[in-house]
Amino acid sequence: MKTIRLTTGQALAKFLTHQLVRLDDGSELPLFAGVWAIFGHGNVAGIGEALYQVKDQLPTYRGHNEQSMAHAAIAFSKARRRQQIMVATSSIGPGATNMVTAAAVAHVNRIPVLLIPGDVFASGLPDPVLQQAEDFNDGSTTVNDAFRPVSRYFHRITRPEQLIQALPKAMVALTDPALCGPATISMCQDVQSQAFDYPEVMFEKRVWGLRRQAPDSHELAQTVAAIKAAKKPVIVAGGGVRYSRAENELKQFAEKHQIPVVETQAGKSSLQADHSLNFGAVGVTGVSCANTVASEADLVLAVGTRLQDFISGSNSLFKSQVIQLNVQPMDSVKYRALPCVADARLGLQSLSDSLGEYSSDAGWVSYANKSRELWNDVQNDIITAADDTTTPSDAQVVAAVNQTVAENAVVVAAAGSLPSELHKHWNSAQTGGYHLEYGYSCMGYEISAGVGVKLAEPEREVVVMVGDGSYMMMNSDIATAVSMGLKFTIVVLDNHGFSCINRLQMATGGANFNNLLRDTHHEGLADIKFADHARALGAKSIHVANVGELKAAVKAARKHSGVSVVVIDTDPMHASPGGCWWEVEVPEVSQRKEVLEKHEAAVAERQQQRGY
Repeated sequence: MKTIRLTTGQALAKFLTHQLVRLDDGSELPLFAGVWAIFGHGNVAGIGEALYQVKDQLPTYRGHNEQSMAHAAIAFSKARRRQQIMVATSSIGPGATNMVTAAAVAHVNRIPVLLIPGDVFASGLPDPVLQQAEDFNDGSTTVNDAFRPVSRYFHRITRPEQLIQALPKAMVALTDPALCGPATISMCQDVQSQAFDYPEVMFEKRVWGLRRQAPDSHELAQTVAAIKAAKKPVIVAGGGVRYSRAENELKQFAEKHQIPVVETQAGKSSLQADHSLNFGAVGVTGVSCANTVASEADLVLAVGTRLQDFISGSNSLFKSQVIQLNVQPMDSVKYRALPCVADARLGLQSLSDSLGEYSSDAGWVSYANKSRELWNDVQNDIITAADDTTTPSDAQVVAAVNQTVAENAVVVAAAGSLPSELHKHWNSAQTGGYHLEYGYSCMGYEISAGVGVKLAEPEREVVVMVGDGSYMMMNSDIATAVSMGLKFTIVVLDNHGFSCINRLQMATGGANFNNLLRDTHHEGLADIKFADHARALGAKSIHVANVGELKAAVKAARKHSGVSVVVIDTDPMHASPGGCWWEVEVPEVSQRKEVLEKHEAAVAERQQQRGY
């Protein structure tokens, strides 16, 4: 067996450069598109030197915060629909634990990212090393063990030869549609620089492809029978439609069988917004017409969605039989579902072929259209109420931006009020125009995600929408984007606090407390100049006074060659109607009458939940 002598770090880097992905058209691309790195004690000498040797094949990008650079990597993989991956590496200690939140984002949203945090000395001789957290009960524990529950695969490398088995297993976690998520290779810092005679076959070119699983014949027959018995079915389109690249199959299936489609956060823009069978956002952040259709349906075909509580209305929205068409068996049995374990594309094709000329009742789509007309009237009233003399709502800002950007635009957002308003009001002219992280609802994802999305889709216009709360949590990637010469627009909605949670506080009977800046226990209120701050980081920025100025500023930003930031004040109290019930626990005991009343209401409302 031929071998090549390399350090562990060099072997890792060399391995990554020899992994490719095969696309549907048969072409091949490097599977790993780049590495995000902040070097420090624990990765600069070993991994840093190894990455330098392969910088022409595997570019390394410098981040400003370990969490945000991992967010950029995650957003890239999500935008590439999980068919290309990025890497993030950090030092030991705080550099590593900064990435744990990002690992959770990837884990919950099922997005592949390879995380390589530095770790302590495997030898144990320099003990404790700088940044090491000692466990007095377990001498083998390090802070990197925090990655275990938020990684699909975790391996601490304490000997060079462990890479031989660890890396192929990590690749499975990164590429398998059912298991997909973050893989963490924790690299002890002394081992990174130790040499080993690795087998040359380890570095042979390997091509990975999207595994497409066809449905089991029994499950397919069972599913077909259930659909044929239905008169008022609905399709819930989830992120699996996007990751399977099954948008055309979804469109053809819905049209052939005349079935309304509603969209989750991850599935939104699977179908163009103006398609006659697209009834919009479903669930707590959804619109009334989609939720009416979902509630009245006598069959729910959930395609590529885990049906988390915001989509299912805490297990209250769907009153009928659920079919789960999903690559992950664990998802396929949720909500008493009939399982149909399959790739979304192959599953929809097989179902359509087996259904023949089946179509929903003629009156079903007409009924759904009447519900949509009612919602359109409500939506129109909300949006047209904006004028240049009042502080706009988040919904009005969303609509104004949506009306101003290019047809190929991708909107990027994550947490707070915006996921609800975007889910309701953002209309994508093209598929893939909606990029929301709402599985983990991670504040601070937005701007770094804009970097990742622009790297993944440089031909598309990218607009990041972020609240002032999230902006304050993580904004340093404005400087990252500027230094990389990227072009995109950031719209900052300043409602002077955490308005989404303030409204939730009020809805559960609580007093306005510690959410909006005006309700905090401070000596005074900070007058934050977001536009000035963004300008200091290198962006072109402006603070606008109203919706008219907002449209003009976003239009001007499209002509700017770099990062543009547009700031606008918004009304913290307004939220668009249309969603469904969501379970939130309210205290049983309180001195406030409002809390007690809300608790009684919550107990009564809980009766609408299905058993499981």
